[in-house]
Amino acid sequence: MNILNTYFETPYNTAPFSQIKNEDFLPAFKNAMLLARQEINKIVENSEIPSFENTIEALDYSGDQLSRISSLFFNLNSAETNPEIQGIAQQVSPLLSEFSNDITLNEKLFERVKAVYDKKHTLKLSVEQETLLTKKYKGFSRNGANLNATDKLRLREIDKQLSQLTLKFGEHVLEETNAFELLIEKESDLSGLPDGAKEAAKQLAESKNKTGWLFTLDYPSYIPFMTYVDNRELRKAMSIAFGSKAFKENTFDNQAHVLKIAKLRFERANLLGYSTHAHFVLEERMAETPENVSVFLDDLLKKSMPAAKQEFNTLQNYAKQKDGIAQLQKWDAAYYSEKLKQELFDLDDEVLKPYFKLENVIEGAFAIAKKLFGLEFKTIKNIDKYHDDVLTYEVVDENKNLVSIFYADFFPRAGKRNGAWMTSFKSQCVRNEVNERPHVSIVCNFTKPTKSKPSLLTFNEVTTLFHEFGHALHGMLANTVYPSLSGTSVYWDFVELPSQMLENWCYEKEALAMFAKHYETNEMIPMDLIDKIKKTATFHQGMQTVRQVSLGMLDMGWHAIDPSDITNVKAHEEAILKSTALYPSVKSTSTSTSFSHIFQGGYSSGYYSYKWAEVLDADAFDYFKEKGIFNTEIAQKFKNNILSKGGTENPMVLYKKFRGKAPSPEALLKRAGLVK
Repeated sequence: MNILNTYFETPYNTAPFSQIKNEDFLPAFKNAMLLARQEINKIVENSEIPSFENTIEALDYSGDQLSRISSLFFNLNSAETNPEIQGIAQQVSPLLSEFSNDITLNEKLFERVKAVYDKKHTLKLSVEQETLLTKKYKGFSRNGANLNATDKLRLREIDKQLSQLTLKFGEHVLEETNAFELLIEKESDLSGLPDGAKEAAKQLAESKNKTGWLFTLDYPSYIPFMTYVDNRELRKAMSIAFGSKAFKENTFDNQAHVLKIAKLRFERANLLGYSTHAHFVLEERMAETPENVSVFLDDLLKKSMPAAKQEFNTLQNYAKQKDGIAQLQKWDAAYYSEKLKQELFDLDDEVLKPYFKLENVIEGAFAIAKKLFGLEFKTIKNIDKYHDDVLTYEVVDENKNLVSIFYADFFPRAGKRNGAWMTSFKSQCVRNEVNERPHVSIVCNFTKPTKSKPSLLTFNEVTTLFHEFGHALHGMLANTVYPSLSGTSVYWDFVELPSQMLENWCYEKEALAMFAKHYETNEMIPMDLIDKIKKTATFHQGMQTVRQVSLGMLDMGWHAIDPSDITNVKAHEEAILKSTALYPSVKSTSTSTSFSHIFQGGYSSGYYSYKWAEVLDADAFDYFKEKGIFNTEIAQKFKNNILSKGGTENPMVLYKKFRGKAPSPEALLKRAGLVK
């Protein structure tokens, strides 16, 4: 029996990971697609006049089993993959792409959807129903329903190729990340590196039967190395290894994939009547057009570049005085920034780490969620997980009603891609008058415990945890009727608001007092350290802003143009990044070839949204600060108008309901110290 084809008879209907075998996936996918096709046929063959209920609603609830299997499988492919799962992904992706096209290019189904859409003004629909109707109609029109037969065939071919190419892109980045190891045999080469990072590197070497200290491109290994190791040549080697991922003209090179993906996306957009891929994408974003994104990014660049240049020159002079460095390079950035920060603010990340034991930070995030939204997190041991590292919780509200199941996976390993993300194994919706609660997960890559120390987080890792937890709250507190509008199913330039918003609490005394306690003595973080954290919040914000703007520009530089004539990835990239460059270019590195956000994740033409959402989050947090950061009235407004509403209404409408006005960029510029 294939467990994936059954209703999970498990606590809370959670995924029975230990009972799922890799070979179950392909047949389960095929079976679920068959069931979904039957559900679609039932809608198409219904002899009744098309109505909202028998067409739009029925369509949104169809394919439930397929969605569930897809979320399980692709989450494993990101967090716990192996060659077998990657092989299945290559087989499954074109099948899913074909299935999706079969729905959006189904003429009879589109006729029914259009019939309901055309009479929407005569229907008495709720705001959520109206949003769903428009979303379903656009889902067809934006994906080829109005194309002729020849163009529909070409669209199918493009989608099939793109699904395989984006997967390959991600596999290559993972292979290149896993392939690099730097073994240091002389301890003197590690001068400057903190003991904790050294111990972790020694343990890693031992686990691979090697003598010495082993470093990889995983963030918990890479970041401390680049920040603290005095040996400039070794930092250079690490930096180039990181920057040249999938840019070595070897088996795992991504240059051809980047060009092919960009060109296919452009062709697809043209087929559908859009000038570029960015025009297609941004029609469904708060920003609306590539021109608006360009104006937004140019404006931010204009306001941040003077500060960035000043910061860079100060850093350059500092490195010159300190070590005679004539030209600051990328491998010097984190190292001298940290040294300068320590001198200016007398604050060292290593001094902070003992106050940020992972378990305490998790409890702190939970305590803040309780204070703001009345949530309680209880560890549960009776549900399955896909790896021993994963922590599992039951989340309940003030009345002990189930809100969500929560999974948290914090440490790097070979089968897990770099970075941090939130995802879900089961989405929220109301089905047969039952409010189905979501199963939400966050995945990070934090410093592992060593033999002598627990997992102690850098302050950057603390904000990362809060960021992903903010996304998780958006998923957990979802309270919509329809699955496709639930939780984080919102415009992509709105989705970062809850995550970036929650990071703000990491800088507040009142919040830090709840969890920043020394792992050995349990004493609270000293107030002077909190003051220093606050002061360092604006440190190098000019350079940080320019860096984010440059990535947004690079994204638009691939997707807001006709890329047909581009033949050289590096040359194209350099031309785009010329206006934002502070450090000299490094010939053997490329950002695009490992820019997974835009070539594998869902951020193509959307990377600007991190800064866009910062405008929203700074403005929103200003509101909390006016009234008190734990003001329950404001928290309830945020929960009821933003977190629970998903994509049921236009995000600007939701934002104004919460805030009482449109967002202003002033709060962000002030917070970043870019305007007085």
